[in-house]
Order: sequence, then C-alpha cells, then structure tokens
Amino acid sequence: MNDKGLIIVGLVVFLALVAFPVWYNVAEGQADYVPELEIPVGVQECVMETEYMKANHMDLLNDWRDCVVRDGERMTVDQNGHEVEMSLTRTCLGCHTNKEAFCNRCHDYLGIEPYCWGCHVDPKEVQ
Repeated sequence: MNDKGLIIVGLVVFLALVAFPVWYNVAEGQADYVPELEIPVGVQECVMETEYMKANHMDLLNDWRDCVVRDGERMTVDQNGHEVEMSLTRTCLGCHTNKEAFCNRCHDYLGIEPYCWGCHVDPKEVQ
C-alpha cells in the first residue's frame, strides 16, 4: 500500500487553504492596510501611555467597570498623577468624540465586536 501521492496532494491542498487569506490580501494590495484612526485634536495626554492603551485598553476598561459597579469607586489616578473619573462615556469619549472614526474603525478592522455598547450608549446616538 503506497499512499505517498495522496498524502502529498492532501498536504498541498491543506497548505493552499491555510495560506489563502494571506495570498488573497497580497493580491488585493491590502496586506499592509491599517485603518486610520481619528486622534483627538488638542488633547496632549491620555490616562495611560498610547502603547499601553493600544494593547491593554480592554483590560483597563474591565478593571474600571469592576471598580465602579462592584466596589462603588468612581475615581482613579492616571499616569500623570491626575485624578480622573473611571467612565467610558465621560472620560474616554470626552476626548475620543467620534466613536465611529476611532473605536469602530479599529474594531471593525480586527473583526471584534466589543460588548461595551450593550450597556453604554454613545452620547451622539442619544441626541
């Protein structure tokens, strides 16, 4: 019994299927596409450094949620020693005023649907 040929064909088909998304993006010219986010104008600092926020904002927001909802703590101290309110809508969206051009562009690009908006309402949607 010699299945060497079938195994090789199977491996080639498997590798082609696994690599298809990469080759498709290269062919479409979108391999290096990164969404352009709207950065707040006139705001010099965030509650944490930019690199930390890019990688860990979800953890920070979860920690804030737990502190506010479970422990009743509403204030924290940011990286510069300023006291800030732990609030997605009043603190974060106070600077990032366009949720569509900041939050949604990145989350759509990554295929992530955050559950923040299950409870919170974008202040612009209320108007």
